[in-house]
Amino acid sequence: MTRRRTGRAQAWAELLRVSALFSVPGDALAGAAAAGVRPGRGTLCAIGASLCLYEAGMALNDWADRAEDAAERPHRPLPSGRIAPSAALAASAALTAAGLTLASRAGRPPLAVATALAATVWAYDLGLKHTPAGPGTMATARALDLLLGATASTGGNRGPHHRALHALPSAALLGAHTYAVTAVSRHETQGGSTRTPLAALAVTLAVAGAASGEVLGARPATTVSTPSGPPAPAPAPHPHPALPSGRTLPSTPPLPPSRPLPSRRSVPSRGLGSLLALAYARTPATLLLHAALNPSAALTERAVGGGIRATIPLQAALAARAGAPGTALALLGLGPAARALARKVSPT
Repeated sequence: MTRRRTGRAQAWAELLRVSALFSVPGDALAGAAAAGVRPGRGTLCAIGASLCLYEAGMALNDWADRAEDAAERPHRPLPSGRIAPSAALAASAALTAAGLTLASRAGRPPLAVATALAATVWAYDLGLKHTPAGPGTMATARALDLLLGATASTGGNRGPHHRALHALPSAALLGAHTYAVTAVSRHETQGGSTRTPLAALAVTLAVAGAASGEVLGARPATTVSTPSGPPAPAPAPHPHPALPSGRTLPSTPPLPPSRPLPSRRSVPSRGLGSLLALAYARTPATLLLHAALNPSAALTERAVGGGIRATIPLQAALAARAGAPGTALALLGLGPAARALARKVSPT
């Protein structure tokens, strides 16, 4: 009985690709950092919603591809008979409902973003995956996941919509990375593509360069400005009332010129962001180059796995460049756990 339960748990772990789960919490945390707020209760709700919707997409993906997997990957849980297709579909529906419920706990705007995310996931798995719109749809889903974290994290602050808009550049970079990985994944069962891994490598380098640049989504330093044009003449001093002794009060010394307030991004954050952007590029670059030189199914699958793992240092780099080095370092700690679990359960 114990062996049977262990085998069933292993089958569900393969179906849900649990080793890829470590790449999910960083979306919400990077979104909170890009919005300029600290993680809070809303961020936790967004992380829970993201995990549920991500796993819903995994289960639905295998349900939709069960006939294709029977021919190309018969060892997968559904074609091998270890999990019934109806169970996978029911799990996907339940996880979607759970994700939307968690998002609703953070407020109406996060629920709206989560609803769009869920619709994107289901549209991808049920119809768009094998079309030219597939990579773009998956990229949209990942970008929406980061925006879900930004919206949920700012739910208790004044002007949440305005703050959440600061996360758009980070969402665009994360979406570009996801687009490249998804495009490569379309060849992981048969291989044969040299151009796609090379294009993905170019996108990876471009994203790394952008992530190591200026703060993404952060507001510039606040300055005290004056209207353009010649400086206004200083006002004439007002005479002070005479004292009984005939003396007058001394003149008030002029105020020193205003200086810009310090930026919320520190020098250590800039250096850490550059290092993390380099770590992000290094993770999939070699694997993508190998897949381009030898476009076999095995090397292509390894490149896809590397791209999924590279999501974590990218999220950390985005958080660091937004002025949240603590969040960045915490995210970086998820990498070893993801690699260790990937040896037992494939993320693809």
